[in-house]
Amino acid sequence: MAERMPPVLRTLIRRYDPDVFEVGRGSARIRLEGAGKAACDVILDGRGAKLQSANGKRPDALLSADPETWTQIAEDVRGGMAAYQSGRLRVRRDLHLGVGFLAATAGTGEGGLRLRHVGTDEGPLSVAEAGAGEPVLMIHGLGATKVSFLPTVAALADRFRMIAVDLPGFGDSVKPLRAAYDPAYFAKAMIALLDAEGIERAHLVGNSMGGRVALEIGLRYPERVNRIGLLAPSLAWLRDRPWAPFLRLVAPQLGVIQPAPRVLIEALVRRVVPGGREEWTAAGIDEFLRGYLTPRGRAAFYAAARNIYLEEPHGRDGFWTRLAD
Repeated sequence: MAERMPPVLRTLIRRYDPDVFEVGRGSARIRLEGAGKAACDVILDGRGAKLQSANGKRPDALLSADPETWTQIAEDVRGGMAAYQSGRLRVRRDLHLGVGFLAATAGTGEGGLRLRHVGTDEGPLSVAEAGAGEPVLMIHGLGATKVSFLPTVAALADRFRMIAVDLPGFGDSVKPLRAAYDPAYFAKAMIALLDAEGIERAHLVGNSMGGRVALEIGLRYPERVNRIGLLAPSLAWLRDRPWAPFLRLVAPQLGVIQPAPRVLIEALVRRVVPGGREEWTAAGIDEFLRGYLTPRGRAAFYAAARNIYLEEPHGRDGFWTRLAD
């Protein structure tokens, strides 16, 4: 059967390295479109990749490009990630799978992009890493995942060991139902990751909620931090919070219940997010929905969002008091 598949896709499958990409599940189906007249599916089982004709089964991830781009990807071992970053290759539904497949077929060897799970004292955490040198830990924002930092990884991997992580509760990391999902919990999980990787000190880069987590690591574990880069960090509110008394009464674990149908939730999110049909934004929405549409991912999202709103700005343990000290 594989002999009848487009030669460019057969080249990619021969190059597939399972040591570069830890799928994180028993098996996965990735659909490749545009290389030939008909779409093809790649089946990943953690040990390798098998190419077959696309059937009626819904793929977990979708990669699409024109024939010329697929040819360039097959001829250039770094072509897959380059085509994705330039927009010539679209990756939808599950970016962990799509980007992992591209990394595993890139054949770049040591220092190239790798996606794997790291066992920590707080549970398994999913990371994407590349490069060598001083470690840089990148922490995403609310509802996002590690793949939001892929352009940063690519830009700095020639000088640093770049590590983008899925926070607990998000992406492909552990999602404990009763975790606090506040800055202290996330900071503890990030220190557990550094411990598991044998990293004494790291630079931190945090976006939005991830910026708040980076600050918490600096406040609680200053001996583990070199420099901190903050991208629009979420900070304790200084304005009045009229809904705070009511929100404290709501358990975020209620998020495991989702009365609205999936199709309605997905349509609503894509409609309200600005630029929701643009490629990078659409891919980001895919990542958000991938977690939000699972009970544990939804509970984690609600808990983290609730903590952002409820964090006390002042007082002995208030954020701004601690930051000033």
